[in-house]
Amino acid sequence: MQSWIHYPKNVKVAKYISCYWLIEKTTLQDINNFPKLNPDPATQLIICPQKQGYHYDTAPQVSSGRGSHWLFPQQQTLQIDHTERFIYLGVKFHVGALYSLDIPDYNHPTLNQAASVDMAQLLSVSSFPAESLLQIGRRDPLVCCDKLDELFLPWLIHAKEDHHSDITHKVLQLLDSTPVSELGGKLFCSQRTLERSFNRVTGLTMKQCQSMNKLEAMLEYLYQRDASDIDWVDVAFKFGFSDQPHLIRQLKKQIGLTPKHYVEERGLTIDIYGGVSSRD
Repeated sequence: MQSWIHYPKNVKVAKYISCYWLIEKTTLQDINNFPKLNPDPATQLIICPQKQGYHYDTAPQVSSGRGSHWLFPQQQTLQIDHTERFIYLGVKFHVGALYSLDIPDYNHPTLNQAASVDMAQLLSVSSFPAESLLQIGRRDPLVCCDKLDELFLPWLIHAKEDHHSDITHKVLQLLDSTPVSELGGKLFCSQRTLERSFNRVTGLTMKQCQSMNKLEAMLEYLYQRDASDIDWVDVAFKFGFSDQPHLIRQLKKQIGLTPKHYVEERGLTIDIYGGVSSRD
């Protein structure tokens, strides 16, 4: 398995796209055949060969198909079928970015599913060089990212912002450091107005998004540490849980694992799509 993550260089592209990433399975000997993807409030656009299949399972719902596809924000842990060789070139958007973009046949907001995408139609080009980009991504990630900037810029410069997206941008800047109940006072806006605009742009409540962000930060923190170095009481305090039982309940609810089981299986639950890809 090989992977990389890099960021857009063009500031206009970076306003809507968080990062580019690539992951490729080159041998059938990899043991991580059914990894899990953590809940995520952001949308992913995944570029891959036309005949390559995808399969995401959030029982009882399953999304599957072939070729390039959207992976919309998911509120539950997904199990992915990685039994076959594959290559994915990913474009991770900022939370709520799709609200401002012109996307054919897209009903906003869409959550908890994947859907095939015609890249040429999306970007209004005669043909989309998927295979060429994948080959470049294997050889030279930075060149690949530059080409992605060039391809996405003409589409993104036509994005349309309104007061709902403006409010949501301000909320997102404070969401990871401020209790939801205090956001209205800090932004001089009613809590109801904030919640309505945020839900319109993202499809989520502010609390849901905050919980997903906190989970991602906590799992990344844990992923980088040996089991013997993890103090669960300290982790609960560090990430704002009232106590260790509260942390246990939240982990069980969001990823279906207790802390003990997470430590045993954390290599299977880390966010490999635009998240942490390796452990030091």
